[in-house]
Amino acid sequence: MTTRRTGAIPSHNMKFRFEKKYLRFAFLTFIVVAASICFYYLVFHGDRFSNQINALFTVVSPVLYGIIIAYLLTPLVNSIEMYLLSPLFARNDREITAKKKKYMRVISILVTLVIVGILIYGFFSILIPNIVTSVRSIAIQLPLYIDNLTNWSTQFLADNPDIEAMVVRFLDSYFEEFTSYLNNSIVPQMEALVKQVSLSLISLLKVLWNFIIGFVISIYVLYSKEYFAGQAKKIVFALLHTKSANQFIKDVRFTSDTFIGFISGKIIDSFIIGIICFAGTSIMKMPYALLISVIVGVTNVIPFFGPYLGAIPCTVLILMVNPVKCIYFILFILVLQQVDGNLIGPKILGESTGLSGFWVIFSITIFGGILGVPGMIIGVPFFAVLYAMIRRITNRMLKKKGLPTETEKYLDVDYITGKNVFIPRLDEHKKKSFFKLGKKSKKPSTSYTDNHETNDYTSQRPEDLTAKDILPKEEGMIQQETKQENEKGEQEQS
Repeated sequence: MTTRRTGAIPSHNMKFRFEKKYLRFAFLTFIVVAASICFYYLVFHGDRFSNQINALFTVVSPVLYGIIIAYLLTPLVNSIEMYLLSPLFARNDREITAKKKKYMRVISILVTLVIVGILIYGFFSILIPNIVTSVRSIAIQLPLYIDNLTNWSTQFLADNPDIEAMVVRFLDSYFEEFTSYLNNSIVPQMEALVKQVSLSLISLLKVLWNFIIGFVISIYVLYSKEYFAGQAKKIVFALLHTKSANQFIKDVRFTSDTFIGFISGKIIDSFIIGIICFAGTSIMKMPYALLISVIVGVTNVIPFFGPYLGAIPCTVLILMVNPVKCIYFILFILVLQQVDGNLIGPKILGESTGLSGFWVIFSITIFGGILGVPGMIIGVPFFAVLYAMIRRITNRMLKKKGLPTETEKYLDVDYITGKNVFIPRLDEHKKKSFFKLGKKSKKPSTSYTDNHETNDYTSQRPEDLTAKDILPKEEGMIQQETKQENEKGEQEQS
């Protein structure tokens, strides 16, 4: 038995070869393990996870507020620089240096802050006094409104005895339950309710303070937004391949355009609707016209459901004053929303989302249930971005298979052959009358999947068939069956 001796490798020739594939494998392993731990913690300790998320959001909320404010003010800053300051600084063919750009940015931010401050001050200076006056009037005249509503309901029930008897039975059956609920649930919780109101006021003050800090942060973000965008692009190109990085940046721009287009357009649309509502309610001499218009305009920011959510409290206010005008107001709101949905909204928003009515309702319902009112506002543009990405991925995969991307070509298809030939679907209602479905057919079905003698092409594989093999024979069969059905119908009538 011999042993093989190997020479010793000198220590100075030993080198550690660092390969990227091992680093990539280690990174993916870490990501998988970390994701598994997070998933386990999320499933079995969801409450703790949500508390940690809320605590993290509380800490970073001023920064988030600053980024959001800067994002919303960016279009106004860019417009002031492009259409007002750039021609001013570039007159007489002078070059705009880096120093001049800094001056332009500072001036555009200051002008933007002044414009926003004037708008906010004007809005609240008009709104708050009218709201205070309206609330004070409601508090003073509330007994009168209750008497008016009571007299109207009494007269209505007296004129309709059947409805009165039904209402009395309903009150008799549920009065004891309501009294028990009031004494056992509402009254003992009054102390907790007062405590909750106090905590809500403290939370409101914290939110206002964070908003002030975020406003200051937004100024720094607006001043250096190009530099921050350049840093983000630098990181993207460092982590991804060039093609993937370009596509990612393109997707981010599309997302930004969708969000800013939808939100800004919706704000302008709501402002116009509020003005039209104020004009209409003033002409019809509705009570609390300004307060009602503000409620309708603000809730109009929420797509689809917003106008109706805002119309409910306004209807109650008008109902307490004058029930007849309440009916006129409901009709006015219905007409106003039809005008907004079919004329004003499409002109302002255009095709900013590209979603049908079903997907709009779907996105509002899902994101509203998850995030509440903010989810109802941002749900539509967020789902529009998600929908566009899924559509692009689907179209890319279809193009790789050599298939068309138009949805209309897939509406009546039964199957696609291996040669990418679309075979249309044969509906049963083309062969039988709808009113004869209950009768038993004396003849067996002669479809090409059942009768091998009539259709000699069924021995072929479906993926090898072409439209020339199937369509002429099927058309002849359908014409023959239609002729037989017509002859049978004429015999029955005779």
